[in-house]
Amino acid sequence: MSIVNLINHTNGSMMPEYYKKLAEEDMKERIRRIKKKYGEKLFIPGHHYQKDEVIQFADATGDSLQLAQVAQQNKKAEYIVFCGVHFMAETADMLTAKEQVVVLPDMRAGCSMADMANMRQTNRAWEELTKRFGDTIIPLTYVNSTAEIKAFTGRNGGAAVTSSNAKHILTWALTQKERILFLPDQHLGRNTAYDLGIPLSRMAVWDPIEEELLYDGDLQDVKVILWKGHCSVHEKFTVSNIKNVKERDPGINVIVHPECTHEVVMLSDFSGSTKKIIDTISKAEPGSKWAIGTEMNLVQRIIKRHPDKQIESLNPDMCPCLTMNRIDLPHLLWSLEQIDKGEPAGVIKVEEAVAKDAVASLNRMLGIS
Repeated sequence: MSIVNLINHTNGSMMPEYYKKLAEEDMKERIRRIKKKYGEKLFIPGHHYQKDEVIQFADATGDSLQLAQVAQQNKKAEYIVFCGVHFMAETADMLTAKEQVVVLPDMRAGCSMADMANMRQTNRAWEELTKRFGDTIIPLTYVNSTAEIKAFTGRNGGAAVTSSNAKHILTWALTQKERILFLPDQHLGRNTAYDLGIPLSRMAVWDPIEEELLYDGDLQDVKVILWKGHCSVHEKFTVSNIKNVKERDPGINVIVHPECTHEVVMLSDFSGSTKKIIDTISKAEPGSKWAIGTEMNLVQRIIKRHPDKQIESLNPDMCPCLTMNRIDLPHLLWSLEQIDKGEPAGVIKVEEAVAKDAVASLNRMLGIS
């Protein structure tokens, strides 16, 4: 769902301006009061990329799927206030009980990557690609995608993928069909396929805007079709960034997320999911030096947690994920007070038919993993 549709979906329910003028301590006290009042009836998951001002009130922190699964296990919560972005709250809604209410504190908190693949584009791509390749393609989607795209993969025998299990799921997919269509992040798809030994020469790119397959060779050689999408944060890390930090300090370790470009991943010392980045730094020797290529809020949090190590962002000019950062202290407070009034705003509800196929995609992934 696009940002415009998300805002329309709220029926004009937006946070009043006066919340932005409240004193920080006043907001914190009001949030604490509501959390105490509701106790186990209220559950606040917070994604790793959230601001510290929000994370301090999170009952659980983690990546998107992990938080949705934790919410699924929480049978006592009546309200789940998901501090992340829209596709994450969708997944939480699909996995939790019908009577549980999932709320997104700011409906404008979308994901530019997820928005790079909508159903009109995907149906058109599937039609064109099956004309060219026949029944030889299995679709996979990164969990950073809309419920509708997850449902598309579920209906067509495919599965969802996380950055942690991508290699395992792609390996499985290639036992099912000759080719993979990987949505919506071309970089994760390319980096994972390359790790599996598939050469770049056997990877094509589908451009959903031009409705064009970008490939110079014989179509029969195509093994992976990458959707032309990307993460606007991780694409900001460059080869020049790596060269600059290495020239300044040859002893520094570079670790990046696989949503970065192939060239950046290849030049890095390590690459891996958010969890792998966190775990790698945690286990690193005191005094070791690290340049991290991922979202800035998380990097700053890692720096604070490990004062015994020299840690910096790979890109010194990096800014946090702008859509993720729409959820701030005022929006969290407003969201909670709307619940307390009995008028929850930003309620996320995925259509039952969509949810059924999307959950099939997620369950298939979990069954393979």
